[in-house]
Parts: sequence; C-alpha cells; structure tokens
Amino acid sequence: MDWNWTTVWWMTAGVLIAAELATGTFYLLMLAVGAVAGALAAHLGLSLTGQMLVAAVMGGAAVVAWHRHRGKAPRAAPANRNSDVNLDIGQSVQVDAWSADGNTKVHYRGATWQARFIGSAPPASGQHVIRAVEGSCLLLDR
Repeated sequence: MDWNWTTVWWMTAGVLIAAELATGTFYLLMLAVGAVAGALAAHLGLSLTGQMLVAAVMGGAAVVAWHRHRGKAPRAAPANRNSDVNLDIGQSVQVDAWSADGNTKVHYRGATWQARFIGSAPPASGQHVIRAVEGSCLLLDR
C-alpha cells in the first residue's frame, strides 16, 4: 500500500466519520469535510502546505457554517408552555368567578385546580384557555 498524503487524508476523513458516528458530535463530520478537501487537494497535486491550508479552511468554514445554521434553529417553548410536552396547553376551562388577586379554582379533568389569570385584560368569568402549567396551577388567558 502506497502511504502518500492522499491516503493519509482519506484515512483521516474515515476516522473522523467513525468518531462522529460513535459520539454523535456533528462537528467531527464538518472536520471530515475538511479532510476530504485535503485529500482532493492532494489528488490535484498541491504541496503538503497547500493541502493543509485547504483542509483547514474548508473544515473551519464547515464548522462555522454549521454553528451559524444551528444557531438559527427555532427554539422550542419552555416545557410548561409547550403543547408538545404538556397536552393541557391549549385546552379550555370554564371560570365561574375570579378573586381580587386574579386567582380562582376550576374543575378540569375531574379535579379541582388552582388557576391564575395571565392575560392583559381584566379577568372575567367565562371560557378561558390554558396557556401554561406551573406545578399544579393552571395559567389562563382568554
């Protein structure tokens, strides 16, 4: 087997991909992109310095691009306000009366719950929507 720089770059890319599969660190895959760029630079006959420069620039650019892309991903709502986590979020309850401090008790799912009004308008009796759950207290809005 001829151990030239092309072989070393391809082996490095393979090791980085295997490490990424073992750890789940996506950044290693981006560094493997850099190693592949180094291998292609070796195939094109660039000097070792040129190969390393191409690998570093491509790997670094891939890491920066992934980091920026990941930073733009939408953030999920906190668990106490996320309807994907808590199926009570978005459900309706009937409020008969509110106390002066904006608290009440409601019947929901066969039990009596503490509830607090978090809307901007003054609390009034009627249908309300569960917007969040804090412990055993439902946070309601109209």
